[in-house]
Amino acid sequence: MEAHVASNVAVAVLLAAGALTLLRVRRSRHWRERLAEVARRRPVALVVVALYVAVALLDSVSWRDPIAPGTVATPRSLIDRAFPADFAERSYSAPLATVELEGDAPLAHPGRHLLGTDILGRDVLHLALGGARVALLIGGLTSLIAIPLALLFGVAGGYFGGRVDVAVMTLLSTLASIPSLLLLVALVMVLGRGPVQVCAALAVTSWVGFCRVVRGETLKLRELDYVHAARALGVSDARILARHVVPNLAHLVVITFALSFSQLVLSEAILSWLGVGIDGSWGQMIDQARDELARDPVIAWNLGAASAALFGLILAVNLVGDAVRDVLDPRTLREDA
Repeated sequence: MEAHVASNVAVAVLLAAGALTLLRVRRSRHWRERLAEVARRRPVALVVVALYVAVALLDSVSWRDPIAPGTVATPRSLIDRAFPADFAERSYSAPLATVELEGDAPLAHPGRHLLGTDILGRDVLHLALGGARVALLIGGLTSLIAIPLALLFGVAGGYFGGRVDVAVMTLLSTLASIPSLLLLVALVMVLGRGPVQVCAALAVTSWVGFCRVVRGETLKLRELDYVHAARALGVSDARILARHVVPNLAHLVVITFALSFSQLVLSEAILSWLGVGIDGSWGQMIDQARDELARDPVIAWNLGAASAALFGLILAVNLVGDAVRDVLDPRTLREDA
């Protein structure tokens, strides 16, 4: 399957999963009230996050245009189609400029580059919008790998104890003793620089902390009265885990996803700074623009656009994450009361 077809299928699956999740939330009074409380506390941040998600989805739906026989067209997304196909210039141009930054030659599209162009003549606004898809892919796909991994080992170690717990804790201690940045770079170099490979590398280095939290919570849950009652009635361990333990960890999963998202996006920016990031990311834009501030005249729009887009997403996600934590954490709810 071609990459753009797989991306279109992934978008369809995500939209279907989102619709089903919203339907279940509407049917559950508990989650409906929690969602309404989050929206009441952080309405602006939720709107900002929704805008980023919308841009990322639009940039993930692409198809090829009909072309002459014997030639191959590059798939263009809905975001790409908001800009002309030949929207590039020869090199740098300032925002809304009519001539090139160097040489004063007229631009092919004078006054239409709202945020200017980079050294290759690419529209900076177009690049900044495209970075949203990479950022959400990094945060979302990595969490889908790391959180189930942490749940599997954390629940197993906390519930069964004994040798299983010793094995889990030995694995966690081993991974925690390795510098995470060095391990991350090594994994990316071994696996490759593709989006899936980078997400897998980030997941391997980011699941340890949440696994410790899950293990500690499971140690507490397994000693509760209703779990002992289920064991006394002969309920299997698998059914106890599925019905009584894992559902009571749902709030931790939601909180961890919201709060770890920003750290994962920033980790990719660090990888780009080291030269092993993902093509098209904001981190790569920042890396390519780091020498532009030393030029004369100073070129700040490429760095500024990527930094502002990254800052806006991280701030909005952190604000929403704080609201989610306050709403779902029982200790916070008691303090508010």
